[in-house]
Amino acid sequence: MFAIVDRAARKGFAESMAGDSPETSSKQRARRTGVRGETYAYWYLRRHGYIVVARNYMRSGTKGEIDLVGYDGPVLAFVEVKTRAATKAGEPRPEDAVDEDKRRYLARMARQFLRARRVDSASCRFDVLAIETRPGSRPAVRLHKGAFTP
Repeated sequence: MFAIVDRAARKGFAESMAGDSPETSSKQRARRTGVRGETYAYWYLRRHGYIVVARNYMRSGTKGEIDLVGYDGPVLAFVEVKTRAATKAGEPRPEDAVDEDKRRYLARMARQFLRARRVDSASCRFDVLAIETRPGSRPAVRLHKGAFTP
């Protein structure tokens, strides 16, 4: 399945403004790019041996979401996916968007996930999967295993 998703992404999945109606905002384009990035990330991780057990995990009453949760061998990985249009030299990379506040939200959501699933004793880590895409080319993917500790 990843081969199909990868083939579709060959031309990139960041949307250009051409062909969009005037009502389409940059926020809507960014959201669609993010959804495509998370789908690509799901299949990318599966291809690299992860067993995904949850997507877009949220808890009502709590701010935040965990994009993907999966086992990488015996370790339960909480994966934050960041998808951006390719940046110019000197601009922040997608993984740089996982700042201290985002890490705090992810750690809180991870604790809630572990309690809800009754897997408090699982060995865990936080990964960041950064995807840079530009129209007309395959996305560049960087997986940072153990990107941070809460």
